[in-house]
This record gives sequence, structure tokens and C-alpha cells, in this order.
Amino acid sequence: MKYLHTMVRVLDLEANVKFFELMGLKEIRRKEVPAGKFTLIFLATAEGEPELELTYNWDQKDPYGGGRNFGHLAYEVENIYETCQKLMDNGVKILRPPRDGYMAFVRSPDQISIELLQIGSPLPVEEPWASMENHGEW
Repeated sequence: MKYLHTMVRVLDLEANVKFFELMGLKEIRRKEVPAGKFTLIFLATAEGEPELELTYNWDQKDPYGGGRNFGHLAYEVENIYETCQKLMDNGVKILRPPRDGYMAFVRSPDQISIELLQIGSPLPVEEPWASMENHGEW
């Protein structure tokens, strides 16, 4: 068995593509399906890596309910502090700051919970992250 992708439904396709590109993913392929009135965009860190499928239903206007069957996406990052700073500099709220040098949580524009994990061992604890409060619930 081989893991292929995770699919999430989104209301604002371009805002979500921009968000995940900011996270370090890139668009691998896009499929427009006029007969079904939907668009699929597959993103990954590199060609051949596990993918995130964004599904955009053209006629969907109301927010999707947060089902309990989906928890979060998780990505390893080279430097948790630099990644969180880059996201903050671009208007993304850090919901669970990386106070421990290892883990943080953010949300996509459609409120998909994203866990960021430091590759390898935690980084040494740094300010202002160590004393930072949560900016919201995750």
C-alpha cells in the first residue's frame, strides 16, 4: 500500500493555494471538471511526494462543517521558528506557537488545522516564542 494524498474541500481556491504555497508546497497538477462543476488542485513539497488535494466545488457557497473524522494535516519543517515567522509576516495567526522549539499549529483560510513539526530534535527554546500565548483555539 502507498499513501497518495489527503483531500480537503475549500471555499476560496486561490486563497488556499496561496496559503499552502507559503507553507512550502507547490502545485503539481490541476484538473477542471466542468461536467461535475469542480476543480481539483494537487500540491506537494516535490513531484512524487505525498500530495494535498484541494477540492473546490464551484456552486458551494456555505462553509463546510468541521467533521470530527478529520483532525489535521502535519508537515515537518527545516526550522520551526523561521517557518512560523514567515507565516506571521504574511498575516497567518500562529494558534499554538512553537514554545518548545518543536511543534506549532496554524489554520488555513478554510480553517483546516495544520501541525508544524521541527525535523529531528527540538530547536533550543527562543524568545519571543517561549513566552508567547496562544492566539486562538486549535
